Amino acid sequence: MFTENANRIFNRAIADYHLHDDVDHPISNPYEPATLDHLLYHKNWIDTVQWHLEDIIRNPDIDPVEALALKRRIDRSNQERTDMVEYIDSYFLEKYRDVKLLPDARLNTETPAWAIDRLSILALKIYHMERETERTDVDEAHREACRRKLDVLLTQQKDLSKAIEELLEDIEAGRKYMKTYKQMKMYNDPALNPVLYGKK
Repeated sequence: MFTENANRIFNRAIADYHLHDDVDHPISNPYEPATLDHLLYHKNWIDTVQWHLEDIIRNPDIDPVEALALKRRIDRSNQERTDMVEYIDSYFLEKYRDVKLLPDARLNTETPAWAIDRLSILALKIYHMERETERTDVDEAHREACRRKLDVLLTQQKDLSKAIEELLEDIEAGRKYMKTYKQMKMYNDPALNPVLYGKK
């Protein structure tokens, strides 16, 4: 199943990152370039680094200059994340381009890659919530609360994986079709953000 493989790749990327636990450590993607597995690993690596950048920037004692630099790095990471989603959707568009749509085929509200994006983030939530259940510097009430949350996350992962499988099956059978729209991050574009173009 596609999602079994995707979740396995996400878990590998998360484990690889935590060997060093350093937001500046370079990626070493073990999968063949130009393959879907390569894209999935790269996508989750971006998500994992950004997860830790978001932790760092919330330090109440952070230097304001450092915080601004981190905020801009997170903005760049968000754009890379969006780009990776679009690359993954391009893979599916090419894969299913010759599928003949059924007369009553319906458009799905979410593309496969945006659902996969949520699955990648979910893998990170599961990893970090599991770490919370193993902490020895907190009381049992904290660990038990985190175990309950972990159970919910694992159920969510199972349900989302099933929904993605069903979506891909529907697209392949012509029951649903996908359309992509290039994300337009207006605040990143100096021609569209009035704060930026107003400075000219």
